[in-house]
Amino acid sequence: DKLLEYYEANPDFIAPGSRRNEVMSFVKGGLKDLSISRTTFDWGVPVPDDDDHVMYVWIDALTNYMSALGYPKMEEGSNFDKYWPASLHVVGKDILRFHAVYWPAFLMAAGLPLPKRIFAHGWWTKDGEKISKSLGNVIDPVELVDTYGVDPTRFFLMSEVTFGSDGDFSDEKMIYKVNANLSNELGNLNQRIMTLVFKNCGKAVPAEIGELTEEDQALLATAASLRERTGEAIASQSIDKYVQTMVSMVWDANKYIDVQAPWVLKKTDTERMNTVLYVLMEVMRHVAILYQPLMPTSSNVILDQLSVPEDEREFEHLAKEECKIQLGREVKKPKAVFPRFEVPEAVKA
Repeated sequence: DKLLEYYEANPDFIAPGSRRNEVMSFVKGGLKDLSISRTTFDWGVPVPDDDDHVMYVWIDALTNYMSALGYPKMEEGSNFDKYWPASLHVVGKDILRFHAVYWPAFLMAAGLPLPKRIFAHGWWTKDGEKISKSLGNVIDPVELVDTYGVDPTRFFLMSEVTFGSDGDFSDEKMIYKVNANLSNELGNLNQRIMTLVFKNCGKAVPAEIGELTEEDQALLATAASLRERTGEAIASQSIDKYVQTMVSMVWDANKYIDVQAPWVLKKTDTERMNTVLYVLMEVMRHVAILYQPLMPTSSNVILDQLSVPEDEREFEHLAKEECKIQLGREVKKPKAVFPRFEVPEAVKA
């Protein structure tokens, strides 16, 4: 009853919602006493003063969360005092019961605070099949990174599936997603902007810009709201929503550059061209800074091309007036950030 009362009073304690329902159903079905020691084997942590017993492995494993912080040292200023209770436990769905039923029960019995949230992630399949050694379809992460690169691999894994659900990997999906969202959209946008700036603005950020239009202000406002919107997604472990928010921002920027057509403006209105390019650079500053947790290397390559100083790349710098793209600052000749991959014939088949 005490567990169910806690679940009801703290609806966000177990996530995603489908897993919460599973746990509540299990607990409502009735719980039996759990032995905290074993006598059928002798490996494990011995029970004090009883050589015939060893501690139940989950008692030992779960308490490591606290013993790593120095428990039972709980005095003010200790690691346990600073870091417990944990804000979030991320666990595999197959061990959720131990973390969402037994672990809270142990802590309640000891009079200790519970973690604020337990999130169960799903499993990956490959080409629609369960990954197993017997099928020979195990995905080698080193080979994956060698083929596609670290950042594209991270991008795919974090964006392809709703975090908490199962996801399916295939080389074809990987290639199409990386080509579409990274090479065609983000990478090409950056290349278009920085090439125009480098060739038409004296290899520097425009020295002067005109008055901002409603379209300029709307795009900049959308970029300025990115941190709050992505923060909300991360707070609920909705990593895929974080990525989609970023992808949508890049779509908006691509639409803006196509409509404004700075390559045409350079022949008719250079001041307007400068303004458009500046707006796009400022938008890309927000995008690159907020993409750093997901794609650190590629994001910093973009920030380098934007000439954003290395000490102005934290989230706290996004809203600071003095950290905006500086007029007249020199830029270097841009280079492609994301390669484009071809789908092998074997994958197409």
